[in-house]
Amino acid sequence: MTIKVYEVDRTTGARTVVRETQQVVPVTEPDWRSAMAPCECPRCSKGVAS
Repeated sequence: MTIKVYEVDRTTGARTVVRETQQVVPVTEPDWRSAMAPCECPRCSKGVAS
């Protein structure tokens, strides 16, 4: 698998490469320690599905 990071100019659509293409190895199991904390808004705390 590869990844390439670039920026897109909103007005012209031109792409500027930020980081060249790199080979990456996909993980088999995500690291849940880096997950975002649960949302604490009133809608989510009531368990309402979106």
